[in-house]
Amino acid sequence: MGSTPVTATARVQHSISFRGRSLLAFVLSPQRPLDGWVAELAEWLARSPGFFRNKPVILDLTGAAPDRVELEHLVGALAERGVRVMALDGVEEALCSPSLPPRVTGGRPASATALIDPPKAEAAPRGPSTLLIDEPVRSGRTIFYPDGDVTVVGSVASGAEIIAGGSIHIYGTLRGRALAGMGGAPGARIFCNRFEAEFLAIDGTYRTADELDPSLRGRAIQARRTGADIHITTMD
Repeated sequence: MGSTPVTATARVQHSISFRGRSLLAFVLSPQRPLDGWVAELAEWLARSPGFFRNKPVILDLTGAAPDRVELEHLVGALAERGVRVMALDGVEEALCSPSLPPRVTGGRPASATALIDPPKAEAAPRGPSTLLIDEPVRSGRTIFYPDGDVTVVGSVASGAEIIAGGSIHIYGTLRGRALAGMGGAPGARIFCNRFEAEFLAIDGTYRTADELDPSLRGRAIQARRTGADIHITTMD
């Protein structure tokens, strides 16, 4: 008596792993009137084109309290200007919809924080309170060190970024962007031997190139925060 062969197909079991990843994003806090706030941001972006490129943004709407129509208009207006909103904070769940970015809650407030693009960024290992970069920082490169000071033995090219939880020391020319005190350290400072910066920020207070005194160009300077302003003095 014959038998019918049975073919068994083994099911491959795949493990599913979940990982948490922390990253930093710019937090924008719109104010009323919203059209006026968007217009101001557009003027700022005209002076610093591409500043938010490839950097997600969280909208903190606590002080704006928009309705659904205003919220959709605001997100659309930002998208038209190259500002990619990744999430909403400070907004009621009832206002959210599938057409809007997701709502987040419980985030840690930060002064002015930047997303670091993984292919270009270099997150330093935890340990010492000072990170030493013993070479120039090329255009397109981001150095991110939230645990303390960053010292660069060389120059920082245009299009490069140094982001530090503490102070920033540059023993060359600063042509790119320097963001100090990003963990909430208003006493942080920025030092460089030759000042040609595109952008400075200390604990959320910032200045773009066209807002800086032209007489400071090419000089050795230190920058510190005084109240709601950044004060820059020469050291040569």
